[in-house]
Amino acid sequence: MDILYIEQLIVFTKIGIYDWEQRIKQKLLIDIEMEWKKYCSNTNNYDINQYLNYETIADSILIYVQNQNFTLIEHVAEKLANLLISRFHSSGVRIKVSKPGAIAQATMVGVRIERGYFV
Repeated sequence: MDILYIEQLIVFTKIGIYDWEQRIKQKLLIDIEMEWKKYCSNTNNYDINQYLNYETIADSILIYVQNQNFTLIEHVAEKLANLLISRFHSSGVRIKVSKPGAIAQATMVGVRIERGYFV
């Protein structure tokens, strides 16, 4: 088993519980880890189609989050977990969603979730 990861993917979306938050796009930082079973041990003879494409995964996340409205970062994390498991056939995902500037006294707040299983 291998783990594919993307760290601090920047995405802007409408998120928040207050009316004013739903009128503006706010910055989120997203970290993901995905379990990936296909490993080619012979690096001289590999099939690129057996690998997950980082750009495709990142684009899927960006398009999905940018085109939705959310109330909570917990909802973002849960929806992304479902998306990644179903679209990329991963048996397990770990997702961290951070919202910079949500609390004046903190750099950022966030949530981490793990869904599915890791072998």
